[in-house]
Amino acid sequence: MTGQHATIHLRDVTLAYGDHLVLNGLTLLIAPGSVTALLGGNGAGKSTTLSVLLGFAKAEGGEVAVCGIDPAIDPDGARRRIAYLPENVALYEHLTARENAEYLLALSGERQDRAAITGALAAAGLQERAWDQRLGSFSKGMRQKVAIAVALLREVPVLLLDEPTSGLDPRATADFNVLLAQVRDRGTAVLMVTHDLLSATDVADRIGFLEAGRLADEVAASGPDRFDLRALHARFQVATDRLAA
Repeated sequence: MTGQHATIHLRDVTLAYGDHLVLNGLTLLIAPGSVTALLGGNGAGKSTTLSVLLGFAKAEGGEVAVCGIDPAIDPDGARRRIAYLPENVALYEHLTARENAEYLLALSGERQDRAAITGALAAAGLQERAWDQRLGSFSKGMRQKVAIAVALLREVPVLLLDEPTSGLDPRATADFNVLLAQVRDRGTAVLMVTHDLLSATDVADRIGFLEAGRLADEVAASGPDRFDLRALHARFQVATDRLAA
């Protein structure tokens, strides 16, 4: 795949915080209608990669584009094309689940009718009795389901996910993977950073391993089994052991 055909485009990207090189020649190209899972240990550069795409951090070298837009030059233009689900979701405690979804969609300049919102909350695995409850009483997993519903309601070409299954039980994780497959099938380019290797093998088209700010390895799904989970687990363990050393 060439850079011209990639919705998410990072090529030879470098970024340092002081003397610490966080991204070191990172190249990552993600096509429309595909899911890439990016794995790596703490400090590998996963969150910084998302920050660069969102325009919160500026690369010092290389090329960055979201739908052809450099987020360092036009962050608002890039973000209008992105739905972003952070690991720690900021929602409004005094609003209900349904009201949070309505308000956050309005802030992004989009509106969905009540049926679409309740359908998304249901699809994300939030029980109907919780739709009109205030979020002050919600667990982390329930909050995550509300945020997932909002992210999936946004009709944009890019979806960025930071540990999206954190706080979800196995059933909710399976439901989320079904939703993510639907988003991919409508042509969205998805980048998911995660520690959840098992979930990644269920839904990702490609799995990349980030080490010291560079893409050390990338594996594409193939065949009926998609991935060799044992080989991927061994590969992931090598990456995390190197960071811990």
